Amino acid sequence: METLVKKIALFSCCIASIFMTSCSSNDDSGTVNVNFSAEDSARAAQADIIVENTFNIMENGYDEAEETKSGIISLFTSCTVITVTPNGDGGTIVLDFGTSCTLNNGSVVSGKINLEYGGIVAGTRTINYTFEDYTYNGHGVTGGGEIVRDIENDNGNPSSTVNETITVSFSNTDITATRVGLRVAEWIEGVGSGTWTDNVYSIIGNWNTTFSNGFSRSGEVTQPLIRKLSCIYLVSGTLTISQQALTGTLDFGDGTCDNKATFTFNGQEYTILLGL
Repeated sequence: METLVKKIALFSCCIASIFMTSCSSNDDSGTVNVNFSAEDSARAAQADIIVENTFNIMENGYDEAEETKSGIISLFTSCTVITVTPNGDGGTIVLDFGTSCTLNNGSVVSGKINLEYGGIVAGTRTINYTFEDYTYNGHGVTGGGEIVRDIENDNGNPSSTVNETITVSFSNTDITATRVGLRVAEWIEGVGSGTWTDNVYSIIGNWNTTFSNGFSRSGEVTQPLIRKLSCIYLVSGTLTISQQALTGTLDFGDGTCDNKATFTFNGQEYTILLGL
């Protein structure tokens, strides 16, 4: 599934109560109760927050180091050391956050993100990413994958296609979540402006998240998710969630930056508050 933002995990608890109300009673036909876990659902949303915001950090790190040349208003604060090492047509970028670093969007990170990239071939560049003792808001992130960076897609915008296998180790618990999937983000506003604050992305894709305790969740973006980096919430788009034999659709709205979304399940619509 696609991107979720800070405090969005609260919506899972609301959804959980909806599911439990709708699916908790048996009838004479032999319907089986579904034991829906609000805690696992909230962790799934939290894993999406961690992974999606980490992708935003990587993408902005690459943009600022390789593509933005002047007038920059950076996502990164002075506690981030960015080291660019050219190597022919490619090179490496190391984002080093030290033991703790608060970015301009409020994310607290530590450790390193390593980006290694080659030359541009037929308008695309492949970037391999790995994590080194990296944490996001206290949660460990390991794994890596490949980003295929399209310098200019059919719409004339930069876009990134990400194949991911990322494991999140939640703080204060021994539970881990591994997210495997495909994410395509098109940079649709703010290209070349020199500041992260006006960046807007359109995101499609699908992924599966499997937990070490046996819980799993999958989903697919059915209408592109719109992410404004100036807003902590997704502002529009539709996400279909399937978990524990239950399926629902989450609509993030009309483009307004607010904490509301509409969840549709079994023909009923519910207003979901994504947090304060």
